[in-house]
Amino acid sequence: MTLYALEALDDALDATRAFLRPRDRTDWVKLAIVVFFLGGVGGNTPLQYTTGGDGGTGGTPSGGMPIEFGPRVWLLVAAVVAAVVLVALVFGLIGSIMEFVFVECLREETVAVRRFWSRRWRQGVRLFAFRIAIGLLVLGGVAVLLLPVLAPLFDVGPFGGVGGGVSIALLVLLVPVFVLFALIAGLVEAFTTAFVVPIMILEDRNVLPAWRRLWSTITAQWQQYLAYAVAAFLLGLVGGLLVGIGVLIGAVVLLAPFGLLAAIGVALYVLVSELAGIVVVAVVAFAYFLAVLALAALVQVPVLTYLRYYALLVLGDVDADLDLIAERRAAIRAADDADGDGGGDGGDDPPTAA
Repeated sequence: MTLYALEALDDALDATRAFLRPRDRTDWVKLAIVVFFLGGVGGNTPLQYTTGGDGGTGGTPSGGMPIEFGPRVWLLVAAVVAAVVLVALVFGLIGSIMEFVFVECLREETVAVRRFWSRRWRQGVRLFAFRIAIGLLVLGGVAVLLLPVLAPLFDVGPFGGVGGGVSIALLVLLVPVFVLFALIAGLVEAFTTAFVVPIMILEDRNVLPAWRRLWSTITAQWQQYLAYAVAAFLLGLVGGLLVGIGVLIGAVVLLAPFGLLAAIGVALYVLVSELAGIVVVAVVAFAYFLAVLALAALVQVPVLTYLRYYALLVLGDVDADLDLIAERRAAIRAADDADGDGGGDGGDDPPTAA
């Protein structure tokens, strides 16, 4: 049996070259902005915490005075949490719409962010709502799984009062369940991004009808999607490594000019004014941070372009009725047939329709 996930590896590279080679700096900037909101820069930060203490000193400073949190402190904490949640929601909403913008750019081989935004923002809102629902479902599932483990800490429910702390043995037993749960949630999110979004674009469907359309192909050719899942995971690891190396090299290169500007700020701090020096150093540090973010987004553009084309090629091979890039596919494979070794890049010229 032919595995489309293997056949599409070289074709996705040809499609990526064909899409990116004609781009000017303006297009690259637009694509970097789109990629930034897709979550290409940054990553998931694991939340780590510790519990317990040394007996009598927990919850008190070294001087022995108890720590008291007044209403103002709690109000400030609530305001900060609300602000973070609001920013995350806005970022997620924009990112969901940008999923459609990015696929439309690849489909039509032109970078027109405003046009595609206007065309697809409603579907992006529906995708955002679906992602929120999946996120709440995941959080709820994790809470249910952790309830028998954490309940002894709070002496609540049927598990309360059993022992004095977290049940390590029960937690170990639940690890395979957590792994399976995370795998299913990850596959749902990955397949939604890679396949459901293109189906929504092609057939003008909402999220759930598009998932039902995709599911009919998964049940018919599950081996192809399993091969894709494995290959996409490995490609993601390789792509993440390449992006990390590129960003690291660029960040080191950027240290030279920004380090010089920071040195000026230090000189101002020592010779002229402490306030002026601190302001200059702070501004330079913030500008350096923004420059690294912009660099990361730019480096991510070819990687995400390749991964999206790869998914589109696999989807079109599985079901020709779901092929968003039929012209590009035909041009690439015609060039491969002409070269006779499957390694040509004769599909580099975008179709005139773009």
